[in-house]
Amino acid sequence: MMVVLVKYVLVILMTLILRVLYDSIWGYFLTPRRIKKLMERQGITGPNPRLLTGNIIDISKMLSHSISHDCSSIHHNIVPRLLPHYVSWSKQYGKRFIVWNGTEPRLCLTETGMIKELLTKHNPVTGKSWLQQQGAKGFIGRGLLMANGEAWHHQRHLAAPAFTRDRLKGYAKYMVECTRMMAEKLRKEVKERGGDDKEVEIGDEMRRLTADIISRTEFGSSYDKGKELFNLLTVLQRLCAQATRHLCFPGSRFLPSKYNREIKSLKTEVERLLMEIIESRRDSVEIGRSSSYGDDLLGLLLNQMGDKKNNLNVQMIMDECKTFFFTGHETTSLLLTWTLMLLAHNPTWQDKVRHEVRQVCGKDDVPSVEQLSSLTSLNKVINESLRLYPPATLLPRMAFEDIKLGDLTIPKGLSLWIPVLAIHHSKELWGDDANEFNPERFTTRSFASTRHFMPFAAGPRNCIGQSFAMMESKIILAMLVSKFSFTISENYRHAPIVVLTIKPKYGVQLILKPLDS
Repeated sequence: MMVVLVKYVLVILMTLILRVLYDSIWGYFLTPRRIKKLMERQGITGPNPRLLTGNIIDISKMLSHSISHDCSSIHHNIVPRLLPHYVSWSKQYGKRFIVWNGTEPRLCLTETGMIKELLTKHNPVTGKSWLQQQGAKGFIGRGLLMANGEAWHHQRHLAAPAFTRDRLKGYAKYMVECTRMMAEKLRKEVKERGGDDKEVEIGDEMRRLTADIISRTEFGSSYDKGKELFNLLTVLQRLCAQATRHLCFPGSRFLPSKYNREIKSLKTEVERLLMEIIESRRDSVEIGRSSSYGDDLLGLLLNQMGDKKNNLNVQMIMDECKTFFFTGHETTSLLLTWTLMLLAHNPTWQDKVRHEVRQVCGKDDVPSVEQLSSLTSLNKVINESLRLYPPATLLPRMAFEDIKLGDLTIPKGLSLWIPVLAIHHSKELWGDDANEFNPERFTTRSFASTRHFMPFAAGPRNCIGQSFAMMESKIILAMLVSKFSFTISENYRHAPIVVLTIKPKYGVQLILKPLDS
């Protein structure tokens, strides 16, 4: 009996090993080789890939060199700094070339007509690759950002009610309240110094502010309560940004490497904190303290979990919470940070926006949701900030079946790499002043949001929270610019870097002066 059992176990183990070997050979050798040949027949080549690592080492070397020095002045020609491989290889191979992310081939796509076709017509048969999902698994799991196909449609449908116009109006009060508290804190700090101005690392302030707002709108809790969660997710983000340095193959995440152990430990702690919040909501309903799970995002998802047809479980809810917590504060805080830096560096536009806010909003200087559309100068400044410093440098998609894209046949398994930053800075698309701060371009020049301006992606899979982010940014900037003047501190060093998103390497130091002092 024992011998039979051992044989049975050995057969299962051998089957699993053979399956892993088959998947690895197919995914890491046969499929990439097939794709490479198909693209070469269409005249598309690129830098020669190394075994297993592809072009990762070459990209890492170029990037390390380009960011090894800070910018000599505040300028916005940052494509050579952040995408040096794109600049080098597009000169060598043209607009279309293949770059290898390990064993995953990626086609660089910059032709705006093809980008529109990809993001709209072919949206149902494209999405996030297995490597992307593996890289983000320990961070945001399989939330909306990483879902594909029917799972993406289902999750988008479940989350959509949290971003209706009426709900957004309800969120505005939290944005105003949190911004007012932060502005008052900064004003007190200036007075305590005994002067009439103060140097502030505005990036830290914006991170705290947007984390406070998303905590209240997502969890109904203040930033102090969500501080531990915020810090853990920040560390997880840094680790997951290194995912391309670690080879992924079937089962690799189960290896006891230091990287995997750190990811697992942090992920466990994040989910423990989320479970505490979820269980607290459940307990309140069960003991009759509350009749519902709440009207924030978490409450909305918990209410929907009660409906079996939604096929929603606790793990999915935690993944969605992590996704929206990250995207809801990270991208907006960076948008605010870069915009305040640009306004501090361009006092004429700062004065113009301040004058507009006072004209539209009156003495209170607090815009209502209805007044936001009248802040046209502020809207231009925000769009120009998103153009120069978009949250993400690239937008990746993978083809899940063979598709016809323009004059190209895109084989199943090929990833398409849209270098958003390069497109936003293209002189061919934006003119000779593409690397200059000029918000007026959004008045005099029409632009297609699905072609060459895509800070929130485009097509059906665009950012579900973009209306939330734009409303939040307008409210915060309108209130701050009416209460303070901003100038660049002599301690500021301009050095954008990429850690999943475009960040200032040393923060952004501004001199704040209360306008009533």
